[in-house]
Amino acid sequence: MCLPGRRLSYGALADLAARLPVPRNVPLKDPKDFQLIGTPAKRIDTPDKVSGKAQFGIDVKIPGMKIATVTACPVLGGKLAGVDDSAALAIKGVGQVVRLDDAVAVVADHMWAALQGLAALDIDWDEGPNASVSSADIVRRMETASHKPGAVARKEGDVAKGMAGAVHKIEAVYQMPFLAHAAMEPMNCTVHVRPDGCDVWVGNQVVGRAQATAAEVTGLPRDKVTVYNHLLGGSFGRRLDVDGVTQAVKIAKQVGGPVKVVWTREEDIQHDAYRPYYYDRLGAGLDEQGLPLAWSDRITGSSVMARWYPPGFKYGIDPDAVEGAANPPYGFPNILVEYVRHEKPGMTTGWWRGVGSTHNIFMVESFVDELAAAAKQDPVEYRRTLLDKASNIEAGLDPEAVAPWAGPAPEPSRVKAVLDLAAEKAGWGKPLPERHGGGVAAQYAFGSYMATVAEVAVSRDGEVQVRRVVCAVDCGMVVNPDTVKAQI
Repeated sequence: MCLPGRRLSYGALADLAARLPVPRNVPLKDPKDFQLIGTPAKRIDTPDKVSGKAQFGIDVKIPGMKIATVTACPVLGGKLAGVDDSAALAIKGVGQVVRLDDAVAVVADHMWAALQGLAALDIDWDEGPNASVSSADIVRRMETASHKPGAVARKEGDVAKGMAGAVHKIEAVYQMPFLAHAAMEPMNCTVHVRPDGCDVWVGNQVVGRAQATAAEVTGLPRDKVTVYNHLLGGSFGRRLDVDGVTQAVKIAKQVGGPVKVVWTREEDIQHDAYRPYYYDRLGAGLDEQGLPLAWSDRITGSSVMARWYPPGFKYGIDPDAVEGAANPPYGFPNILVEYVRHEKPGMTTGWWRGVGSTHNIFMVESFVDELAAAAKQDPVEYRRTLLDKASNIEAGLDPEAVAPWAGPAPEPSRVKAVLDLAAEKAGWGKPLPERHGGGVAAQYAFGSYMATVAEVAVSRDGEVQVRRVVCAVDCGMVVNPDTVKAQI
């Protein structure tokens, strides 16, 4: 215990604390005695971000540092066949042109000279086996793959039997496009390679991987590589990959001193690790009341998990690809959710903020709307009925065993509570102005429950405007309500 007026950090006490016996039956503080949990607290990093004092990777300045910008082969898998750099080297401020197997970098005294030099290069690319791949090719191949049975992510009851007894059957195909991260801070990395070590300055979400790739490229032991991690100027999952670090170290090996490599926005968009394209086939069989007897969802898409963390890809299932679909909150007496892994040629896919739920919740909720329309029922009331059915169906199921790929099963009562609250606060059911409409969705993700009601207007020329969005959230115990509001 510190004496009054004296302070020590947790780190200073960690070693001593580790030597103490582990206490048993530690009583937790009663929530009524909380003084900080549940109260708003301002972020301490905001003032420096507003004033410009905060240091992001792109702010790094090292004595003697050069600036480089780069262009990689526009087709993944392509190679550099040749480059005429005479015009680039004639530009004032340009000092060097670096050739890599699949890219060219211009090293200069400042960014403007590097950009001018890049534009002056005459590059010949060997675009390789993916040169003729188009978006239409990718979608066509996914459509073909989607007809094949996939790995089972969730199965309860007998979908075929449920479909056979249905009065009305509905099928739909939903597609979600590739999405780039477009992080606010351009991709950048500063590197200084020396014979006896390598220093890396970067904003990255996986520092250990950044260190490992620098060690591999330089051939140095990992303990000779130092990574100075910085604030991220937005990432959304983009900086979970270290391709930019790998490239920067390769360039720095050919530069005699520190060099900051900055991607242009065009380079960033063209060589992102995109959120995968998803092609989903959904089907349902309805009874006389318009309620589902069977629900099927076959998800076709590439696996980020298999590329990024192979041990996480088990039994043919990518947990991220089925998240939000394998554990819907609604009552389906017969349900089958499958995953068909299909890798797209010439594309690298990665995690995109919100991951699985960003695509699956949209598809599930949109299809529930189709069922409500077929049943000629109000979409909020229809969801309430399905949530009541879920409470009855799942009462005897082990919530941890329903769909282990997507975590514990949601509690239908909590989904219904946020749905009711959002509908009430949005005035659901009240008349709307001409050319206005309302939409609703509910979801369970990352242990939180949320329902959203949107009011939109459509002009006579087809322009859509979002007029109002009402969200109700149940995320359990709230530590800082300000961060919850900011997230929503």
